[in-house]
Amino acid sequence: MTENRIEARMRELNDKNKKAFITYITAGLPDMKTTKEIIKAQEGITDVIELGIPFSDPTADGPVIQQASFEALQAGASLDKTFKLMEELRGEGSKQPIVFMMYYNTILNYGLKAFADRCAELGVDGLIVPDLPYEEQDGLKGALAGNGDATILIQLVSPVSADRIEKILADARGFVYCVSAMGVTGQGGTYHKDVVEYLKTVKSVSKIPVMMGFGIRTADDVKPMKEYIDGAIVGTHFINLMREADFDPIAARDYASAFKEELNAAIHK
Repeated sequence: MTENRIEARMRELNDKNKKAFITYITAGLPDMKTTKEIIKAQEGITDVIELGIPFSDPTADGPVIQQASFEALQAGASLDKTFKLMEELRGEGSKQPIVFMMYYNTILNYGLKAFADRCAELGVDGLIVPDLPYEEQDGLKGALAGNGDATILIQLVSPVSADRIEKILADARGFVYCVSAMGVTGQGGTYHKDVVEYLKTVKSVSKIPVMMGFGIRTADDVKPMKEYIDGAIVGTHFINLMREADFDPIAARDYASAFKEELNAAIHK
């Protein structure tokens, strides 16, 4: 099994006893050129970029990301234009691990094999598909397998996954995305009341890094879970921050740098 770019980054962090930091940005918000600049500004700082593919009915997302998706679509964003963005990034030498966060209908409409081939060709390192249950993943996994380990499917688990966690993570790759709050993204620090026990369970069965997402704003938010996670994902707050900074790439870089420093300081205290 060849080491994927995401897996290589996670291994490097583990070797250095460091925690990972992931940010989410919607492709095409406010436009594709600015999205590319925001991604490039984080190179060498943010460990993985979660790039959201705009969709008309993003059921796993809260109001902030729904609005971001709507605005990006209104501005003309599409999967093809996001692939073009990837082509430009890789052509300009970016080695940044990038994961597409998207909904299954977009993939199905494109065609499983055609989509998997395009991802491999353009350096899309992973996929997060929140509306594709584990039991329905064989088709997509098979298409991705045709290109070796170029693009891997990232698994999500939640506090209600319970007895399914071990099955879901049996052959998981890259990292596991732990949904830490009930409901949709961006609901602040309203974590599930048993989140520590839940993360402890995930950590005990996972052979890959455990990443915590949903509702995280600062490194302090994850302090109580520091023993059971290998990093944090910030989405809604990052988009809000970008809006406040008028989508300034330097603000993205500064926030990512400060968060990662604080995250590792908090974890090692």
